[in-house]
Parts: sequence; structure tokens; C-alpha cells
Amino acid sequence: MKHPDAWRIKAILTGSAGNLVEWYDWYIYATFSLYFAPVFFPKGSYTAQLLNTAAIFAVGFLMRPIGGWMFGRIADKQGRKASMTLSVLLMSLGSLLIAFTPSYNNIGLAAPALLLIARLLQGLSVGGEYGTSATYLSEVATKDLRGFYSSFQYVTLIGGQLVALGVQMLLQKVFLTPEQLHEWGWRIPFVIGAALAFFALYLRRHMQESTSFEKIKATKDKGSLKLLFKKHPRAVMTVVGLTMGGTLAFYTYTTYMQKFLVNTVHLTIEHATTLTFFLMLIFAVLQPLFGWISDIYGRKPLLIGFGVLGTLFTVPILTGISHAASEWTAFLLILMALLIVSGYTSINAVVKAEMFPAEVRALGVGFPYAITVALFGGTAEPIALYFKKIGYEPLYYWYVTICIFISLLVYATSRDTKKTSLLDRDA
Repeated sequence: MKHPDAWRIKAILTGSAGNLVEWYDWYIYATFSLYFAPVFFPKGSYTAQLLNTAAIFAVGFLMRPIGGWMFGRIADKQGRKASMTLSVLLMSLGSLLIAFTPSYNNIGLAAPALLLIARLLQGLSVGGEYGTSATYLSEVATKDLRGFYSSFQYVTLIGGQLVALGVQMLLQKVFLTPEQLHEWGWRIPFVIGAALAFFALYLRRHMQESTSFEKIKATKDKGSLKLLFKKHPRAVMTVVGLTMGGTLAFYTYTTYMQKFLVNTVHLTIEHATTLTFFLMLIFAVLQPLFGWISDIYGRKPLLIGFGVLGTLFTVPILTGISHAASEWTAFLLILMALLIVSGYTSINAVVKAEMFPAEVRALGVGFPYAITVALFGGTAEPIALYFKKIGYEPLYYWYVTICIFISLLVYATSRDTKKTSLLDRDA
């Protein structure tokens, strides 16, 4: 006899697998930009080339609000399945474009232009992915384990970065020389990403729709920005405030940290990659643990913990990493930071999903989140590199601290969504 919750487990695995592929495609840009920065831009200082690739990384984030709106609307009107299927298709197209774009030396300004177009497509895709997958995983989870199951969104989000780093390590240590990686080997991960995206597309075409959407399928007034802002303005602003410090801290200690280790701590690319890989592995394992804790004690204590510890320790941690005398010192300091950030990453998806009713849930989770990530997450790397370039790198540490403190004020004045969850209406 089939277990009654077998469909739920399958739905979570299918949604998570597609999410992992989406985020792998998104992160290989940041992971391999250390290699392809000189390919797409004219010769100059290495920091300047990194700054150019980081700027395009940030521009990709500008598409995320559009993706959050477009795919959130599709998810609330046509279904979570339709939205998630379309988003992974766009991601694969972006990866293919990057993989086969010629260098600046061959086609001039067309090279960075095509790179920009590819990132815009991927930004559109990943902007829709977050809200829809957060909604889907929260809706298919059981009431008593929503924090645990929804945490797998960040497990697979981090997992995408892990796979990207794993591919990089294999290419660095086993298959290619540094020269080959710089010349053409960096294209391989984008081809792999496109292939994986088509596999995820197959999985999502056969996934089961959430029962929450099925119940409001016939509702006419759904998936509307007008409805969202008219009936849920406080929840929208809460998503913005809740996300600001968390997303900035997350991108600082994950996406940007590898470059920080190379550019500031002066580790080799290979050592920085290895260090980041094992840190991300631990970070991924922490997510379900923190999610499970939130199912027992509530969401608010974890958010408050992140806000307080992040405000107090961001400057000391980043300063300590920048002056680290050994790789082990850097490793332990980054691990401490990731433990703190887990108070936000593990539960931010379910907290947002619990604030909105089913008819605007994907839009409510995805749209304000995407705007905030575009403003703070997407700009983290270029702002950090800019402060580095002008010789005032420690100012970035204070910038992160201030944003976390603002989010702490939001956490302190918000209700615990575990106790007021609108997901309970769908049961």
C-alpha cells in the first residue's frame, strides 16, 4: 500500500531538485567569473574586470522584480507547476547563451552585450523561481513540519552553489590546467547547467499541483498586484524589511566570499574554492536543523537571533577574515557567520508564505522579495568591490551591519507567523 504522504515527499523532492538546478545555473556565473572576467572585457586591472562582471551580475538582479511579478502572477493564476516549469526553461536558455558567446577579442562589445542579455534572462527566471518554489514547498508541507520541509528551498539553493563549486574543483584538480580553464574550460559548467535545466524541465512537467492552489483555482480575483497592495500592504513591507539584512548577509558570506578570499585574504583560487565548498556543505546541512527548531519554538526567536548576532558580530567577523593568518582561521570565522545567517535563511521562505492567502501567495512572497534582493543582494558584490577599489573596504562591513540592524527592528515588531499562519486556511 502506498504511504499517504508519498505524494508530499515526491512533490518536495521534485520541487527542490528543480530549484537546485536553477540556482546552480545562477551561481556558476559568480563561481567562474574569476576565470572568464578577462574573456568578456578589455584588458585592465583584475579588480576592474571583476567589477565589470559583478556589475552584470547585479543587473541580472534588476530583472528579478519583473520575474517575481510575472511568475508570481502565473503561479497564482495558472498554477505553481506552470510557473516553475517556465522559469527553468528560461534559465537553460541563459546558460546556453553564455556557454557559446565568443570572447571580446573576437566580437568586441557584442561579447559583454550578449553576456548581459543572458544574465537578464536568468535574472527573470530566478526572480520567479524563489516566490513560486517557496510557496509550493510551504503549501505541500505538513502543518507541524513546515519550517523543516520549506528549509529545503535553501538546502537546494545552497546545493546549487555546492554543485557549481564541486564542478569547479573537479575541473581545477582533475580534468584541466589553469590555462585551459581560463581559455575555454569555464564554458563547460554552463553547458552542464543547460543540460540539467532540461532534465529539471522534465521533472516539473510531471509534478503534482499543490492542493492550496487547487482550492482557489476557480477564484477569479487572484494573482493581482492591485489586490496584493490593497489588502496586504503591511505584509508586503514586512517582506522587504525581513529580507534586507538577511539577503545582504547571505550574499556577502556565500557569493562574494570566494572573491573576498582571493582578492583580500590573498588565497589562491583553488584554495578559496575548496574552503568555500566545505563551508557551503555545512551551511546546507544546517538549514533543516534550524527549520525544525522553528517548528518547535517558532520563527521569531530565530530571526531575532540572526538580527542581534549579525548586528554585533558582522564587523568583527569580516575584519577577522580579512586579517586571517591561516586558512583554518578564515574557515572558522566564516562558519561562525553562516551559523548566524542560518537563523534567517532556513525559515525566510515559510515566514513569507505564512503571511499571504493562497490567491496572492506566490506574488506576495516573490515580488517584494525580488525587489529587496535586487537592491541589496544583487549589489552586495559590486559595492564591496567598489569599497575595495577606493581603499575603504571596512565601510562595507558597517553597511552590512546597518542593514541587518534595520531588519532586526522589523523582526522585533512583527508577529510570529507560526502562530498566525495563513497557510492554515488551506488545510
